[in-house]
Amino acid sequence: MSSYAQHIATVQARFDAALAASGFDSALVYAGQPRVAFLDDNPAPYKVNPLFKYWVPVIQSPKSAVYYEPGSKPIVFLHQPRDFWHAHVEVPHEEWQNHVELVVVDAPEKIASYLGSKLERAAFLGENFAEPVASWKTAAVNPQALIDHLHFHRAIKTSWEVENMRQANVLAATAHNAARDAFFAGKSELEIHAAYLAAINFRESEVPYNSIVALNEHGAVLHYDVYQTQAPQESRSFLIDAGALYRGYCADITRTYARTDGFFADLINAVDQAQQDLLSEIKPGINYYQLHVSQHLKIAQILSDFELVKGSAESIYEQGYSSPFFPHGLGHFIGLQVHDVGGHQRNDRGDMFDRDPRHPFLRLLRDVEVGQVFTIEPGLYVVDQLLEDFAGNNDFNWQRIDELRPYGGVRIEDSIVVGENGNNENLTRDAFAQIES
Repeated sequence: MSSYAQHIATVQARFDAALAASGFDSALVYAGQPRVAFLDDNPAPYKVNPLFKYWVPVIQSPKSAVYYEPGSKPIVFLHQPRDFWHAHVEVPHEEWQNHVELVVVDAPEKIASYLGSKLERAAFLGENFAEPVASWKTAAVNPQALIDHLHFHRAIKTSWEVENMRQANVLAATAHNAARDAFFAGKSELEIHAAYLAAINFRESEVPYNSIVALNEHGAVLHYDVYQTQAPQESRSFLIDAGALYRGYCADITRTYARTDGFFADLINAVDQAQQDLLSEIKPGINYYQLHVSQHLKIAQILSDFELVKGSAESIYEQGYSSPFFPHGLGHFIGLQVHDVGGHQRNDRGDMFDRDPRHPFLRLLRDVEVGQVFTIEPGLYVVDQLLEDFAGNNDFNWQRIDELRPYGGVRIEDSIVVGENGNNENLTRDAFAQIES
């Protein structure tokens, strides 16, 4: 059995269980459609419903849908409109078409006509902001119990999903190397971003999220995406957080570079080593929150070693001194979405973990399990807004912090597939090794 055949069998089994648990006969998963801006007729870039591409690797056919009733073959309604204004999206014949009943429609109204009374018994999953979909009479729209069940189990990836994520990481690593070279060539942020896209022949709308391309102090802005069009007089440092898509699955990679040897280059190496040290602690059964705290202690040790903050790693962490330097969570699930769902769920019934008041931005609080894929992305930055609360604190070496400020900060991010007994796969490092071998 092929990996896709195993995958779609798993998806069917998960929908079977979710539908039974939530009391629905069937599901209609709508791919979605573009939205237009206010008072305009120009649509924003289309992003497919992740639950649609969970079934089939089709990401550019809006107004399509998957209908699934347990015990029956899934029906994929592939929307191909009669339209002389726009080019048709080509959907090549691939293996997935052998596992579904494929129905080509030229208008979404024909989906409702084809299903007839079955539509009224189906749970609708997706956006229904536009007609005719908004008026469809279904059993429910996005019922929370059904969504919770599906989201919880999506955390365990199938072999086919991991294969796609490997390829997405190869694409992203290739583009990252091109961006790195553009930085060392003295290019602007916009030019670096253009080099990133050109290396893998992507349009900007085809990457899974807005790339963070940050020179110098811009690296301290966690979601920086302004892109200065002129190169700075001096490019001291470069932080890039950027990804790629393959068959609908995401890569999310962050790397940081220093133009010259010295203090900041040494800091990058220290954060990189701290991240690598943490990877050896990832084992089934450990809670992700424990990993987050362990990484904080390692960042606290760096703060001490580089004389940014006085004290031992333990005292720095306990006093909350590491938080302004490392304010975000350690990482998140990744897969069909960059920030994949289910990270706060205790179970498939919708019970949730409470957000920790000390680390409120942590996106993942579940126990680590074999088959999960998540990121590990520690950082260390000079964020003046967060340091304001510690003004005048003599435990902080403000002169040393001033030395770091022009470089912004450091972040290193890899995606990890959890294996048995700590035998994990690093999708990101493996991708860089593959393209450099």
